[in-house]
Amino acid sequence: MSCRLSGMQTRRAQRGFSLIEVIAAIMLLAIAFAALMKVAGGSISLTQNAAGYSEAALWARGLLDSAFIGEPIKTGSSAGQFNNQFRWQLAVTPWNDAGIQPPAAPLHLYQLDLDVLWGPIGHPRSAHFRTLRLAGQDAANMMRPAP
Repeated sequence: MSCRLSGMQTRRAQRGFSLIEVIAAIMLLAIAFAALMKVAGGSISLTQNAAGYSEAALWARGLLDSAFIGEPIKTGSSAGQFNNQFRWQLAVTPWNDAGIQPPAAPLHLYQLDLDVLWGPIGHPRSAHFRTLRLAGQDAANMMRPAP
């Protein structure tokens, strides 16, 4: 009889997991998986956002590098489109850190403020770029190499 009793005790100890324990483990795995998917989705969104800003910076650099090359600088504002996704607005104003610049100065600094916009018209993303450009009658002569 003692043999039978010890055999029954070993069978009970080796019986395995209950159905509730298995369901609880699966639910914990599902919750962890959902949290990981949310993090992965957020990183994809951030990557797309960074790609948009990088492309806007490339468009801005191209426009600011070529703005008013071979033509006189005109103050005011202008706008346009790079492609069907990115558009721009450029404002050109005279710049002087010390106050009013004398009108007889041969060279003048101009501030170029460029806004690059993309995304939906109602709620666009934007990036702002600012640079200074030197211009004047002698600016072309200064750029020529000496003979």
